[in-house]
Amino acid sequence: QVQLVESGGGLVQAGGSLRLSCAASGLTFGDYAMGWFRQAPGKEREFVAAITWTGRSTYYANSVKGRFTISRDNRKNTVYLQMSSLKPEDTAVYYCAAQVWGGGTSNPRPYNYWGQGTQVTVSS
Repeated sequence: QVQLVESGGGLVQAGGSLRLSCAASGLTFGDYAMGWFRQAPGKEREFVAAITWTGRSTYYANSVKGRFTISRDNRKNTVYLQMSSLKPEDTAVYYCAAQVWGGGTSNPRPYNYWGQGTQVTVSS
C-alpha cells in the first residue's frame, strides 16, 4: 500500500520559513518524480514545485520561484519543500504527489499518488 505522509506545516509569520517533508512508503521511491501542490480555501489546487526521479531537474511555479526549494533524499524516501520569505498568500494545504517515471509536470492529473496534506498558515 502506497503512502505519502506530509509533515512540517504550521503557523508562521510573514517573512518566516518552514520546511515540509513528505515520506513515501510502499513504492520504489527512486522511480517517481515528486511534486508539491497547494490548495487555498475556495481555490483550485495549484502547482508549487516538482523534482524529477533522478533529482537532476526541478521546476517551480512563478509565484514561489526564488523563495521555495524542492529536494529529495532517495535513501530516506523523502521529498522536501524548503519555504522561505513566506507571504500570507502562501497560506494553503500543501500536498505532495508521486508520478512514476515522470518528468515533474505541473499538471496534477498524471500523478499516481497523493498525500493527505499539511496546513501552512502565514500570518501578516
